Amino acid sequence: MSARTTRRTRLFAATTVALAALALTACEGEGSDTGAPAGSSSVPAGEQAKPSTGGSDSDGGKGSDAANSGPGSSNTGASDSDGQDDGDMPGKCSASDVKITATKVSRPINHLLLTATNTGSKTCMLPPYPAARFGEAQSVPPVAEATKPQSLTGVEPGKSGYAGVVLSSGDGSGEHGYETKTLTIPFEDGSIATVALPSGGVYVDTALTVTYWQTSMDAALGY
Repeated sequence: MSARTTRRTRLFAATTVALAALALTACEGEGSDTGAPAGSSSVPAGEQAKPSTGGSDSDGGKGSDAANSGPGSSNTGASDSDGQDDGDMPGKCSASDVKITATKVSRPINHLLLTATNTGSKTCMLPPYPAARFGEAQSVPPVAEATKPQSLTGVEPGKSGYAGVVLSSGDGSGEHGYETKTLTIPFEDGSIATVALPSGGVYVDTALTVTYWQTSMDAALGY
């Protein structure tokens, strides 16, 4: 073999080794590439799962305050106290709450006893006095001011209030007397109670007078 041929063989072998080395280096570079873009940073998976809490805490607090101070909030309590006050105060009696009976008594003479019994479930206040209308009378009888109590008469369920009626004069001094079998008593709410009179009716004249409603029969008949 000539010297020229020997040099070519050595050069070819050296070139082959160099190319193999370059190929190996390129393969190693490709295997180590993470694929992350320039400027990006690697974040552990556990850190990525944690949500941001700054804005949500602030918003949640504001939402809670707004709910507590809104129109539907129960913080005011005004309606509760008003309802309690109204519930503690007895209302006015109505003809649907009260049954009135009329009884003629032997003494005092020419007297009628009215008994108003509460048939409802709540205490109610009677009117100051019975605005009694006997028969077709166009006006109510006067009330005996001497019988006025210190306060209105209230009646609990099942309890009664009483009023006395002077039907006619005992000495015959009354005028324009007449017999009647009907009696009605209006209440302040516009309702009217129809009261059954004793059998045969009653006789009334210009002496007709009623008392204020009382808490006892003695007070109603003792004037």
